Amino acid sequence: MTNFSAGNISRLGLGTWPLGGGYDWGTLDENAAQKAVFTALELGVNFIDTAPVYGDGQSEELLGRVLAGRRAQVILASKCGLIKNGSWTDHDLRPQTIARQLEKTLTYLKTDYLDLYQIHYPDPQIPLEEAVGELVRLKEKGVITHIGLCNVSAAQIHAAARVTKIFSVQNEFSLLHPQKGLDVLDACRTCGVRFIGYGVLCGGILSGKYKTAPNLRRADARNYFYKCYRGPAFEEAQKTVLRLREISEQKNINPAAVAIAWALQKPGVSQVLFGARSEEQVRQNVVGGQFKLTPQEIEFLEGKDAD
Repeated sequence: MTNFSAGNISRLGLGTWPLGGGYDWGTLDENAAQKAVFTALELGVNFIDTAPVYGDGQSEELLGRVLAGRRAQVILASKCGLIKNGSWTDHDLRPQTIARQLEKTLTYLKTDYLDLYQIHYPDPQIPLEEAVGELVRLKEKGVITHIGLCNVSAAQIHAAARVTKIFSVQNEFSLLHPQKGLDVLDACRTCGVRFIGYGVLCGGILSGKYKTAPNLRRADARNYFYKCYRGPAFEEAQKTVLRLREISEQKNINPAAVAIAWALQKPGVSQVLFGARSEEQVRQNVVGGQFKLTPQEIEFLEGKDAD
């Protein structure tokens, strides 16, 4: 098994929702995707996060092929509790569903254990404590090493922490909403839980790649999930993008790296996930973990200089 501890997990992690392709992200170039994973590993990113709902298993299957012979080098995380039904997604944290999802996940990933298993979203029909209790039973069986939560509130973190030791919480965290979720960060500190930020580029908009609002499919994740690609929300996001571009031009790097550096430097943030579908995107994003922003630059990025 991986020698997994808080001390040897890379601060940058590869989030693999885009590698699921399908309804959420469209056609996937598998060769490019494989190169992206290889490049992340070569550059010291040893934390890879996936989920069965990403492409209805396609992301996990791809990782299973790419990581063959490399499993011991990787801290591998997946999730449970979301079921894909075509373009629709259902919540389901019943014990039998969790067990079935984990079995399939292990098969796809070609491994007999996960370093981190996370509840993807709370299920309105199942008390969170009961779902966490099922993960405790799986941990006792040795098929998962650590338990995590995703997309939870501060109150839910406290409730789960009363059941067992929670290793991490993974919530959306980005420069578009720098004050959002500070209560979650406080709860993580109080409960001794690591915080993992995802969506730090908001599906790519903070990389500066979109000069005008893109024409996206209704089912595209950038359309239904991030909600900053159309109308006034897109125009508002461009204000942040302009500030990112200004700092990135000064440092001669991609705006995405600046957004990632910002997230990594926020107090209470343990890890940051970035998505990538190509080697080039990985190389651009990893730069975000290689430099520090000044306090003045952070304030500028957050728009505080205009207060």
